[in-house]
Amino acid sequence: MGVGQEGILEFIEAPVDLSEIGGLARLKAWLEQRRGALSKEGVEFGLVPPRGVLMLGVQGAGKSLCAKAIASAWRRPLLRLDAGSLYDRYVGESERNLRATLRQAEMMAPIILWIDEIEKAFAGAAGASTDGGLSRRLFGTLLTWMQDHEAPVFIVATANDIEALPPELLRKGRFDEIFFVDLPDESVRAEIFAIHLRRRGRDASAFDVASLARASEGFSGAEIEQAVLGGLHAAFSAGEPLGTAHVMELVRTSPPLSVTMSEKIAHLRRWASTRCVPAG
Repeated sequence: MGVGQEGILEFIEAPVDLSEIGGLARLKAWLEQRRGALSKEGVEFGLVPPRGVLMLGVQGAGKSLCAKAIASAWRRPLLRLDAGSLYDRYVGESERNLRATLRQAEMMAPIILWIDEIEKAFAGAAGASTDGGLSRRLFGTLLTWMQDHEAPVFIVATANDIEALPPELLRKGRFDEIFFVDLPDESVRAEIFAIHLRRRGRDASAFDVASLARASEGFSGAEIEQAVLGGLHAAFSAGEPLGTAHVMELVRTSPPLSVTMSEKIAHLRRWASTRCVPAG
């Protein structure tokens, strides 16, 4: 089964560098310290290859972007496991699909294996099952492999909904670390605005990023990027060069998701305060 052939393992281009992600200082430092841990030299030195990280947090805060940045920083291939493609209508086939996929990942090691929104992939494993126990069996297969595999396969699992996570996934030893990715604070928002302006060929010093950062309280990194893109469209249609005012208009007229999800985010922060390491 080649990559992409069954739609289960997908090769992801990962041109993003850690410097292109604002904030997340603790996560970046952790990754930098373990940069060579998957290498032959690291193993010969006596290092135990890290098994992976679980990144919980607010939607749009940059968890998926981090998976791509890790692959770039460590110069390893990034493969995304599409857990939805594992499910087969024939009894026993789904488990065989997962075991074959994990074997393939080991054969391609050292790699980064990205499981995006892992809580959706194994939703039935956290509570009452409506699929005859299939989700729980698949989840058990994954946990066993995570515990026993020896090949240098580094897992990056991302999750938005902590309530849907099976408790077994959060036990010590499943992952090397569990990071909480929160909404960016004002200084990080300024950094993110500058990153996205530079990415579009603009001189960030020509913009009032400090004012944009103050006005975008509660914005995620993804929402900041959309404000810059929206400003570009507004400036282009008006036949004007992009300016701070174009981006500011989008910030003021586009309320962030955190406004409508304030209670959920507050609950997520309380839960993470005693269980996770802040990524920023």
